[in-house]
Amino acid sequence: MAKYIDMHPDNPQHRLIGQVVDLLKADGLIAYPTDSGYALGCRLGNKEGIDRIREIRNLGDEHHFTLMCRDFAQIGQFVHVNKAVFRQVKAATPGGYTFILPATKEVPRRLSHPRKKTVGVRIPDHVVTQALLAELGEPMLSSTLLLPGDEDPMTQGWEIKERLDHAVDAVIDAGECGATPTTVIDLSQDEPEILRQGTGDASLFQ
Repeated sequence: MAKYIDMHPDNPQHRLIGQVVDLLKADGLIAYPTDSGYALGCRLGNKEGIDRIREIRNLGDEHHFTLMCRDFAQIGQFVHVNKAVFRQVKAATPGGYTFILPATKEVPRRLSHPRKKTVGVRIPDHVVTQALLAELGEPMLSSTLLLPGDEDPMTQGWEIKERLDHAVDAVIDAGECGATPTTVIDLSQDEPEILRQGTGDASLFQ
């Protein structure tokens, strides 16, 4: 049964943030709010957590997982970024974008795209997510909480608790969050490619 954590959306309680981070460090899997709907999250090295996310979302090997990062400095440890891409990403973050970039050796092999050796990264504009990342001290492996058969990401903590009570270890409820997923932009090649139009303004990269 998942632990249900009611958290203030603007001033998240440090005690509760600590509880969630302790769970993540113990290889737990959480459902948590972001600026583009709820997401599933676990520690980078949590192999079982990755498998659980794949099972919940019915994902294949070609799926790009996302590294949820606190800031741009953290992104630089996990993806290769040239000067042009640096300027583009810096100007658009934090916000509703996921960027596909070449992974560094710091990214576990099973998280990167099997052929392209790329991974998704993003810097969220959400108080609770930022508090979790600050306390954790490292990126969190993340995937939009879009269940098989659903058209939109889940936005209500209580509904997630009902539907995924035995599939996750904790649900963080910080109120309703937006249902529009991020704009996904592939910056791994010479020209940007918009893979999905979402909350972020794609015209910045065209």
